[in-house]
Amino acid sequence: MDRFWLKNYPPGVPSDIDPTVYPSIVALIEESFAKYREASAYVCMGKALSFGEIDTMSRALGAWLQGRGLKRGDRVAIMMPNILQYPVAIAAVLRAGFIAVNVNPLYMPQELEHQLKDSGAQAILVLENFAATLQQAIARTDIKHVVVAAMGDLLGFPKGPIVDFIVRRKMVPAWSLPGHTSFKAALAAGRSMKLVLPEIKADDVAVLQYTGGTTGVSKGAMLLHSTIVSNLLASEAWMQPGLKRRTITGQRTIVCALPLYHVFAFVTCGLLGMRTGALNILIPNPRDIPGMIKDLARFKINIFPAVNTLFNALANNAAFAKLDFSELVIASGGGMAVQEAVARKWFAVTGCPICEGYGLSETASGVTCNPTDSEAYTGTIGLPMPNVDIRILDDAGKDVPLGQPGEITISGPQVMSGYWQSPAETAHAMTPDGFFKSGDIGVMDEQGYIRIVDRKKDMILVSGFNVFPNEVEAVVALHPGVLECAVVGVPDANSGEAVILFVVKKDPSLTEEALRAFCVKELTGYKRPKYIEFRDELPKTNVGKILRRALRDTVAIAPKAA
Repeated sequence: MDRFWLKNYPPGVPSDIDPTVYPSIVALIEESFAKYREASAYVCMGKALSFGEIDTMSRALGAWLQGRGLKRGDRVAIMMPNILQYPVAIAAVLRAGFIAVNVNPLYMPQELEHQLKDSGAQAILVLENFAATLQQAIARTDIKHVVVAAMGDLLGFPKGPIVDFIVRRKMVPAWSLPGHTSFKAALAAGRSMKLVLPEIKADDVAVLQYTGGTTGVSKGAMLLHSTIVSNLLASEAWMQPGLKRRTITGQRTIVCALPLYHVFAFVTCGLLGMRTGALNILIPNPRDIPGMIKDLARFKINIFPAVNTLFNALANNAAFAKLDFSELVIASGGGMAVQEAVARKWFAVTGCPICEGYGLSETASGVTCNPTDSEAYTGTIGLPMPNVDIRILDDAGKDVPLGQPGEITISGPQVMSGYWQSPAETAHAMTPDGFFKSGDIGVMDEQGYIRIVDRKKDMILVSGFNVFPNEVEAVVALHPGVLECAVVGVPDANSGEAVILFVVKKDPSLTEEALRAFCVKELTGYKRPKYIEFRDELPKTNVGKILRRALRDTVAIAPKAA
């Protein structure tokens, strides 16, 4: 196809990159371990680990996992926030030849159970804060080996024990997982074992990145080693013009406030940092804005990936404005639309524009982005990145004229090989000629810039996280006082979109408070309805299907917040 947008690439950015220079992610990180051995790779709560230390620890942990009888291609789940154990765990799993399954640690038991059962994971590495959730789900899964980490495991003495004491008092529910092994014990045992490095091929699956895709049933996007390498190298090439914005003194830093289990941070922070020898500043809890600012104050910040809500919260914080932004060169926005007011405020505070991009779990993160050396707010998701082809199609699968809306479809080595054990879902998500159907409606202009104008699917995007109405509806419908329900998204100044729940009562005495308490118990935080409306009936088609769009149209003004 005619990639006419290439003429608008920043100088020096190639039209394509060669992913075959690395046969696997493992080959790439092995190179980084050798090249940057003495440099700090990750820092969390004031404690840094060098590339060499992660090399040594991941070898030990990988050897221990192999010693459990796990074989090449077995799935190993990682259920951790942004702590030092995560990069050790992901490197161990990949180097040992296993498939990593990234798990949101805030999942409810039924969500965790589905992901573990669907992936067939046989081992899991989990932070003890979330062990109680695993306890409720594990019996109905294939998990045979459990490694439980404590927050302070790698923080050293005396900080580690102090942190563990405080965290266990306030943030660790009681749990029991008979036969589990502590993270420290697995490391210690693995040091006397030898990691067997299996032959890993470019077309081997590296990661199962779970997503709702174009329907609400969570599926594992199969990201091959070549898929992730392709995206990583394209992202590295795309950021080069932005790195020239200002002089960077010392080691490059990346703020890793987005969760590493999410594909955006996994690639743009974790792996890109490994590839380039940068220092990732891990933020375990980005909702703790004062704590985050305190951590960032120790560094000169160079690269800052975030979502609109985080940019907004920080740009309006007086303490954040006092940080040193003299070497901030790239602020990359993704996960949700960056609002113009937020972009302007951020630029006023930091002097560095937000560069908005777009990607999905199915594309191993970003596939379009605005030029990183631009200072203009375009309101678009930018141009297709190296190796990426994008077509805008109508409902019949035909290309629409430039300037006309259609579904954004994507092709290139960054696109997944399919959904794990879901050939029908894979076929549904692809065009006959191999383009992935994003479900987003966009318009491409004459320069190749793309603007998202609508969403074909009913997905709700809350602070960069996908919420699928039928998933929330299925949970709410279990409440004995609910006759029927429906969920749609409404615009929200803080999170981009918010969930509104419409309910027809079965039990007239059902209250909003009771329903909220039920949702708190059954749904992850970002999936919980922000608004609840009781209705006498819900609009339906002549065959009885609830018309979500009709409900959405009735919400002209967002209802009163809870």
